[in-house]
Amino acid sequence: MSYFNSGTVEAVQRYLERGMPRYLDILSDMVAINSYTLNTAGVNRLAAYTAGAFKELGFADEQIRSTVPDFGNHLALSRPGGSPIVIGCVSHLDTVFSPEEEERNDFRWRVEGDRVYGPGTIDIKGGTVVMLMTLEAIRHAAPAVFDKVNWTLLLDASEEMESDDFGALCCDRLRAPASNGDTRACLVFEAGLSRGGNFYMVASRKGRAELRITVEGKGAHSGVAHRKGASAITQMADVVQRLEALTDYEKELTVNVGRIAGGSQINRVPHFAEAFAEMRAFEPDVFEKALADITALDGLSGVASADGGFSCRTGVELVRRVPAWPHNEASGRLLAHWQAAGELLGSRVILEKRGGLSDGNFTWEQVPTLDGLGPSGGNPHCSEHSADGSKEQEYAVVSSFVPKAVLNAMAIIKIAGM
Repeated sequence: MSYFNSGTVEAVQRYLERGMPRYLDILSDMVAINSYTLNTAGVNRLAAYTAGAFKELGFADEQIRSTVPDFGNHLALSRPGGSPIVIGCVSHLDTVFSPEEEERNDFRWRVEGDRVYGPGTIDIKGGTVVMLMTLEAIRHAAPAVFDKVNWTLLLDASEEMESDDFGALCCDRLRAPASNGDTRACLVFEAGLSRGGNFYMVASRKGRAELRITVEGKGAHSGVAHRKGASAITQMADVVQRLEALTDYEKELTVNVGRIAGGSQINRVPHFAEAFAEMRAFEPDVFEKALADITALDGLSGVASADGGFSCRTGVELVRRVPAWPHNEASGRLLAHWQAAGELLGSRVILEKRGGLSDGNFTWEQVPTLDGLGPSGGNPHCSEHSADGSKEQEYAVVSSFVPKAVLNAMAIIKIAGM
């Protein structure tokens, strides 16, 4: 029996439109739970609530401890199917907003027209709700598909800070089992732009290297013994210019020095300076070449004391790296399923490349991955609001939920071969 037809589209749409008040209530409940990455209790509370929301679909839940003690538990939800087909869905539990920030900016659930505001409405609690909508719609309109698939849902406790261990968890749970598993997709429910009847799906993201730069100089009295001092800040200024000069927009490579500090007193030649920088690129070869150019600055010594007695020394430390996710054949095949579903809906599905990171950066090499399955919205990571409108808080567009869930449901039906 084929479910990939206009009749299923109509059934899915009617079902979801009737259910929107309930879905908004679920989103409101999620937003009310502060799940700042370092609020372990809040993250775990949201995990328990989320597990409850999926329980009626038959999902068993498992909380998995993060490798970082300060973080909450990752959440894994699973439901066995009647075939070897495995489909993974990925979201995250944490937000960037501390309880104090939410209180200070009166940042809480509110509805204004077609927008719902609140912490995580778009990044990413709204995406988790669209995941729920998608699966419930498939069960309702294409039950044979729902029962056929082995579903694995994975929610990251620490996506906003560090998710290396979660990436490994995703690959471990979603890779085709040694027996006869058939992993078709890893679907990431980060926000997805919808505009003018078009949907933008993400099949590529930049990789990121985070770096710490230090310079050891030599302190000296700035009036009495200036000649004996070697300014770490002057050396750091040279390093910063070298780093920023690596930016190449044609190669979609950016290097940004985001934080810098040095010295102690203005009557002292600065003896130390420190900076933190990041580098991002889509293509692995561009990424690796830029990283090599940056690490080659380790040991740079271009500033010396006037008396020749001391030369500054530069140190470069790679703090963390997230692999680049270039456009690739496996992600392209998944995108084609969404494009076919879009045609069935009378819409266009357009490829989007993003400079920001997601858990998809960790999965694409081992599991076919597509991102941007969540709702449309704006101002992610923003909690401030001003009367003149120059500052506005994070929001999700209510009218984008049903169309995106319909698109996702039809594309997954196609993935399942039904």
